[in-house]
Amino acid sequence: MMSDSDSLTNRAKRYSTRKYSLAIIGIIYLLLLLFLFHGLGLSKLLAYHLSKLVTNNFFVTPLYIAIVYLAYYILNFPLNFYQAFILEHKFSLSNQKIGDWFKDQIKAGVISYIIVLILVSAFYYILRHYFRIWWLIISLFWIFFSLVLAKLTPVVIIPLFFKYKKFSDDTLKERILQLGDKMKVKILDVFEIDFSKKTLKANAAFVGIGNTKRVILADTLKDKYNYDEITVILAHEFAHYRLKHLIKLILLNSAVTIILFYIIFITSDSFLSIFGLNSLWDLAALPIILIYFTIFGIIMQPFENYISRRLEKNADMLALKVTGFQKAFISAMEKLSLQNLADRNPHPVIKFFFFDHPPIDERIDMAKSF
Repeated sequence: MMSDSDSLTNRAKRYSTRKYSLAIIGIIYLLLLLFLFHGLGLSKLLAYHLSKLVTNNFFVTPLYIAIVYLAYYILNFPLNFYQAFILEHKFSLSNQKIGDWFKDQIKAGVISYIIVLILVSAFYYILRHYFRIWWLIISLFWIFFSLVLAKLTPVVIIPLFFKYKKFSDDTLKERILQLGDKMKVKILDVFEIDFSKKTLKANAAFVGIGNTKRVILADTLKDKYNYDEITVILAHEFAHYRLKHLIKLILLNSAVTIILFYIIFITSDSFLSIFGLNSLWDLAALPIILIYFTIFGIIMQPFENYISRRLEKNADMLALKVTGFQKAFISAMEKLSLQNLADRNPHPVIKFFFFDHPPIDERIDMAKSF
């Protein structure tokens, strides 16, 4: 007879298998759509007609991106709906109503469109004005923009999806602030957010840069974990700052961005000729850029995940060293694995491609031997 723990383990395996299978299908589907969109001449046709219909060239790029973005959303909707809504409800990980889910989709779509428009517009402007070193200038701009986005996310983007609540537990708040002082991490404030309105999963984070730095606790975590468990979870988050992991990740992502744009710079002429295009300046070549990003992302993801897993392990070790809460860490990992339906011991291939944190069993084994 199957025990409750075996049943939950199998359930987590089924959830993970479907989630990662859908992620793989989504990437293949995106590449297929991009190649078809370009190969069938639809990108060139759209760019041409927009340039003829719109008298002011300033609006051509925003309209092109809006049409392509909307078309992709419609074509990808069945996969997106199953992955983000049906699957989460099927495994009892979400209690969000379909109307609220659609509202979040609209908000996320508008935000994504604005971000993409800024980046693409900057790309074409720099490409036209700095022909020989555009790859370096656009890389620096994208890096700068990502830092601005990280600073604004806690105060602009998160409040669009979750409601900040005044932290009512003064005892826990004081422990968090004391922990920050102990780890020499400056905390501007502690907030609780209403995760439970959308998902049953638990999470905590230390987000923001400079004067937007703050601790965020999901109510699904705050209400179900004891003080020691919450303390060691947040000690892990603070450890990332204490060990300068944010700076290391910024440097890593900056290097990856520069390498990618340089690869585009030295190889795009050959690639463009296959599709009958002469220059990246042509708006119709935008899908080519997206193909570069998608393929390069697939190649780099295992490497970036490996680096991330190393940093996460170091953060776990420092959290245990600072707090001494070995039992609380293990119990927190056990609870998180059950609440989030985490695959505790994934296949090495799945771990290699998808896991940016060490699997739960590895984290527990590390804590037991600490």
